[in-house]
Amino acid sequence: MRFLHTMVRVNNLEESLDFYVGKIGLIETRRMDHEQGRFTLVFLAADKDEERARNERAPELELTYNWDTEDYDGGRNFGHLAYKVDNIYEYCQALMDKGVTINRPPRDGRMAFVRSPDNISIELLQEGDALPVQEPWASMGNIGEW
Repeated sequence: MRFLHTMVRVNNLEESLDFYVGKIGLIETRRMDHEQGRFTLVFLAADKDEERARNERAPELELTYNWDTEDYDGGRNFGHLAYKVDNIYEYCQALMDKGVTINRPPRDGRMAFVRSPDNISIELLQEGDALPVQEPWASMGNIGEW
C-alpha cells in the first residue's frame, strides 16, 4: 500500500491557493478542470516532495473546487484519504473478511471506497492499470455514502 493524497473541498480556489501556496509554501504540481462535472482539482506538494509528486503523483494535497456554490457542513469539506493497492479485488475481499463494509465496490477494477470508524472516507485505487471487470464486484451496489 502507498499513500497518495488527502482531498479537501474549498469554497474559493484563489483564496485557498493564496493560503496553501502563497503562505504555507506548497507547490502546485498539476491542475485539472472537469467541465462536465463542473469542478477543478489542484494538486499541491511540499517542496521536498515536489519531484516525487510530479513523477509518482504522491504524496499530495488535492484541493477540490466545485464551480457551483455549496456550503460544506458536517465535515464535507474534507473529502478522503487515498491509497494505492496491489490488487483492488484481493484487498477489498480481505477488508470484507475483517468485517469492513465496502461502500463503493471496485466495479471498474480500479477504485473502491470504505469508511473509517470515524466516518472518514478512504479511497482505494488499483496500482497501475485497472484490473479486468469481474464478479461479484461488477454487480455490487453502493452502500451508504462514500
